[in-house]
Amino acid sequence: MTSNEAAPPPGANTGAAGAAPPGRPAAARVTSRDVARAAGVSQAAVSLVLGDKWRGRVSPCKAEAVRTAARELGYRPNLAARSLRMGRTRTVLLVVPVLTTEFFARVYTGAARAAADHGFGVVLYPSPEGIGPARNPFDSAAATLDGVIASSMAAEALAALRDADLPLVMLDSDPGDDRADATVNLDIADGARQLIGHLSALGHRRITHLAADVPSWTFELRARAVADSLHGVPGAALRRQPTALSVDAGLHAAHAALTGPGPRPTALLCDDDIIAAGACKAVRRLGLRVPEDVSVTGFDDLALAVAVEPELTTVRLPAEEFGEAGMRALMTVLDGRPADTPTLPVELVPRGSTAPPVDAPGNAARPGGK
Repeated sequence: MTSNEAAPPPGANTGAAGAAPPGRPAAARVTSRDVARAAGVSQAAVSLVLGDKWRGRVSPCKAEAVRTAARELGYRPNLAARSLRMGRTRTVLLVVPVLTTEFFARVYTGAARAAADHGFGVVLYPSPEGIGPARNPFDSAAATLDGVIASSMAAEALAALRDADLPLVMLDSDPGDDRADATVNLDIADGARQLIGHLSALGHRRITHLAADVPSWTFELRARAVADSLHGVPGAALRRQPTALSVDAGLHAAHAALTGPGPRPTALLCDDDIIAAGACKAVRRLGLRVPEDVSVTGFDDLALAVAVEPELTTVRLPAEEFGEAGMRALMTVLDGRPADTPTLPVELVPRGSTAPPVDAPGNAARPGGK
């Protein structure tokens, strides 16, 4: 330090709890008082707005002024001090069955984005037992976490975490399970109905469901919706072929379905895109064509769906929005308010892997082709 540089006074806070705005000495921390002064409101109003508890207590105009001032000043809350005041760690656990599926990575992305808006962090925890009982990842989850979001897990599998008496939001799980504080779902049943409607409109009547052999609510719901949707279609014949969730398992399940006794199915309806990729391989290995001889559908709309040829007809699941909705529900529960339990819509995405069955006119033309 040169002689003309002033040393900071003893005990001065030179940490990074708040960034310094232009024109302010670098060591000075932007405080909530600075934000209040710039916005022309009280510090209490700043606390309410930045803590997202302002509705009904601060006018929308003043709330916007606070947010603008905080943004322009570069204000960053002192999360450690806030945690001590509120008795919170500002950390949420997201439990998923596996890390190897793109869907859960996208759920995490959405959840983390929504959490950051509230000054929270997210710890991603793949259950060592898949959808089976999830162990408490810490000596005491209650001491290190504010809440839990679990995607595609059963509430009973979370007993160890529930023993910590933490708020719990379930994603893609039974909405009738009252052990969760809130449940957010995708309209999985409607996705299955859209697939059956698409295949039956093309003329398919012999359909085999390559069903994920996983004892979970979401896959049981898909199976029921497929069967119910096809029940009223004249001449329809539905078969079910269980399979694990992998390309290789999908290949073997599709081979069994296509070479088994009785008339060959004209369409394979798969519980996810990974199974469908294996099904496409099985069709080709048997010397058949997708979709001219056999149509194949997936579920999820992963990146894989457009990496295969022909590209997969599938159901698009808004995974990032799903994660965001789950995090918003948990924030609401933490604030002591009743959370919404939305069901997010899904979308059928027709692509080249489906066409009319082999005995229908024009089957050689793929959708959009010549």
